[in-house]
Amino acid sequence: MSSIRFGACLLDPDARQLLREGQPVHLSPKAFELLRILATERPKAISKAQLHERIWPGVFVTDDSLTKLVSEARIAIGDHPRTPTFLRTVHGFGYAFSGDREDASVSRNGAAPGTTCCLIVDGRSVLITPGDTIIGRDPSAQIVLDSVQVSRRHARVHLEELSATLEDLGSRNGTWLNR
Repeated sequence: MSSIRFGACLLDPDARQLLREGQPVHLSPKAFELLRILATERPKAISKAQLHERIWPGVFVTDDSLTKLVSEARIAIGDHPRTPTFLRTVHGFGYAFSGDREDASVSRNGAAPGTTCCLIVDGRSVLITPGDTIIGRDPSAQIVLDSVQVSRRHARVHLEELSATLEDLGSRNGTWLNR
């Protein structure tokens, strides 16, 4: 399934990730599923009953649970409930995805469809986007490593096309690739 670009967001259903302005945004699994359903079935309005069945199959939940997911998804994509750009409430029925949306079959970095670049950090995969990604102990770094061996601004990864460059930023203990 191809990624879906809308506004400042990129929804990648295969990687189960939402990027907003190039930065990963945390979404609960159920809120991600809601956003995926609505975005992929755009502009079709999906009833509350259909959303309940697809998100919580065989489980009874109240409409309040769905409302909370919609609120979480709106916050994640920067949508305002009173003047929504993307997640529209269809009163008395359900919800729909509206606004401009394009399938991102070719990403901004020229990579093939479905191609993602990531770093493996402490056994977890961290998606990196084109441009610079700062690694360090400082909370403003894109990848924060909580270790006394890591400098505040330790290293930079520059991603262009499918080529990545690792640069030490004058760290005390140096930057090592592959151990």
